[in-house]
Amino acid sequence: MPRSSGPGRSCPPTQDPSMPDSTAAPQESRPAGSLGTPQENLGTSSLTDGPTLSKEPLSHALQLSEKVKDDQLTPPEEALWTTRADGRVRLRIDPSCPQTPYTVHRMFYEALDNYGDLSALGFKRQGMWEHISYSQYYLLARKAAKGFLKLGLERAHSVAILGCNSPEWFFSAVGTVFAGGIVTGIYTTSSPEACQYIAHDCRANIIVVDTQKQLEKILKIWKNLPHLKAVVTYREHPLKKMASVYTMEEFMELGNAVPEEALDTIIDAQQPNQCCVLVYTSGTTGNPKGVMLSQDNITWTARFGSQAGDIQPAEVQQEVVVSYLPLSHIAAQIYDLWTGIQWGAQVCFAEPDALKGSLVNTLREVEPTSHMGVPRVWEKIMERIQEVAAQSGFIRRKMLLWAMSVTLEQNLTCPSSDLKPFTTRLADYLVLAKVRQALGFAKCQKNFYGAAPMTAETQHFFLGLNIRLYAGYGLSETSGPHFMSSPNNYRLYSSGKVVPGCRVKLVNEDAEGTGEICLWGRTIFMGYLNMEDKTREAIDKDGWLHTGDVGRLDADGFLYITGRLKELIITAGGENVPPVPIEEAVKMELPIISNAMLIGDQRKFLSMLLTLKCTLDPDTSDPTDNLTEQAVEFCQRVGSKATTVSEVVGKKDEAVYQAIEEGIQRVNMHAAARPYHIQKWAILERTSPFRVESWVPQ
Repeated sequence: MPRSSGPGRSCPPTQDPSMPDSTAAPQESRPAGSLGTPQENLGTSSLTDGPTLSKEPLSHALQLSEKVKDDQLTPPEEALWTTRADGRVRLRIDPSCPQTPYTVHRMFYEALDNYGDLSALGFKRQGMWEHISYSQYYLLARKAAKGFLKLGLERAHSVAILGCNSPEWFFSAVGTVFAGGIVTGIYTTSSPEACQYIAHDCRANIIVVDTQKQLEKILKIWKNLPHLKAVVTYREHPLKKMASVYTMEEFMELGNAVPEEALDTIIDAQQPNQCCVLVYTSGTTGNPKGVMLSQDNITWTARFGSQAGDIQPAEVQQEVVVSYLPLSHIAAQIYDLWTGIQWGAQVCFAEPDALKGSLVNTLREVEPTSHMGVPRVWEKIMERIQEVAAQSGFIRRKMLLWAMSVTLEQNLTCPSSDLKPFTTRLADYLVLAKVRQALGFAKCQKNFYGAAPMTAETQHFFLGLNIRLYAGYGLSETSGPHFMSSPNNYRLYSSGKVVPGCRVKLVNEDAEGTGEICLWGRTIFMGYLNMEDKTREAIDKDGWLHTGDVGRLDADGFLYITGRLKELIITAGGENVPPVPIEEAVKMELPIISNAMLIGDQRKFLSMLLTLKCTLDPDTSDPTDNLTEQAVEFCQRVGSKATTVSEVVGKKDEAVYQAIEEGIQRVNMHAAARPYHIQKWAILERTSPFRVESWVPQ
């Protein structure tokens, strides 16, 4: 395969395009010539030790192999989906972006030409930062691949990883793909029963765990996992020696018995339209569904999805990112792991307790150039700033409020202008730049969010700090981003524009142009593992993915999500009421409210359940009875002395209840019609995480 068809920065011009749905995935071959991986110790006791990769063979990388076996060719009659782990699919190649499909190994091997000597992974050992280069990273992945083969990893079976973000997670994942297996992440918060379901469904041959706690989960269920052959541990060694349980150091040495040629043969046989990643959905309406992602899903999205977000290749500027969100979720995995390889980013790992408070310390030390967080992470940063501001002296607090006020006004009225008024520049220089530096965002040019809706309040808060939050929209079933915002592609409250080479359509549109969002392109998943009925429900006969999300597109192609089909409330009078805009309006109007849930399906009128903003227990993240500083401020402003939830709810604090009633009435005044009015409401004494997936930190 010629080098010109490899990774680049833009879609090549269309030449004699065929119909997108009839394009077959060509064979990808390992580069000719010996890879020459040496047998020196690359054990993880010192991850930075080990040989460097010779640059000589890299200049000859990715040449077309002379012979291709007939059984490796992609038959043209293949379907657009499959439910088999060893199945193949026909790729949805759009004529506007007909990049030749290639495998994960090819993506990594080609990256070595440009990024081999650059730092790939940063991690802390005994309080000191250490780094692994891309050349070392590649060799560690190969060594892990051979270790998995030695332990008996079979083709189209899984290596499940149950552990916190780390270099071991990364090279175990890449090594799994090199060895012909399927990477399957499991949330560290999963129960033994949930681990059993996933490990059994994906036919895991090996499970990689990070701690004794996670190991004990697997030991408890091992007897129910007929495909499981071994467990590998990192971070914490087992308390005692056990059969078929290996430390990472022992595991990495096992692969020395596997010839390099044996691994090369397996790599040669891989094709872009074969499964390499499984992402399990939350399973809120039944058992989790295994979303099968192909090598092309991963390599194409890592290239074009990130490019749409203005992620830079290391030749221009090496991106620095902090990895802390669960890698078992597609958003973190595509952003941290696969995009990093594509563009030569430096990925630095946060501590395991990042979401309990240590993240900001890592951000300050690393100073990322781009950062991604789910809305709750950004909300927690906002709440922390508000708490610090409330405890600051009068002058410092007034300075911050002034700076944020003038900056927010400028960013709302002239969002595209590079010419800032003197007062805005002064506010940034005197106040806001120092705040961003304290957060670790001094060098951060791109801040992303996704996976859940973000309130207007949070977006306005960060605009006041001169931090734009760029939204992306996608699902596990779209390999992550199908829509992206970026510095050059931004509109407040929107989820950005469709990634080039992908398509979108709205079905069953109403009079306002709102309909179900349907997606098509190289991001679309292969199917749900072992679930044909669910796959047929999600993908129609033309290959369009029906998301179940409802939204609209403006004249410039920006997408606005308005809710879920299943969330749509149909009142007893037959009115269709989307709840999300009303819920968001209430939270915007009443800063004391943390969650709002509209109720009214098959009822005569709409009601709403509310919860108040309260602090969280730092150890358990459970809500406490104490109101947040912002909530206390609200109470004081309306004439209440309450500082706890129980004081407000238990005593039905008259001032607070009256203020909430007035806020509800203001929302009703702006409603589209009377059936959209909130007639009754109630405050719950305990916060509940409405419509939030289980992996999102509460």
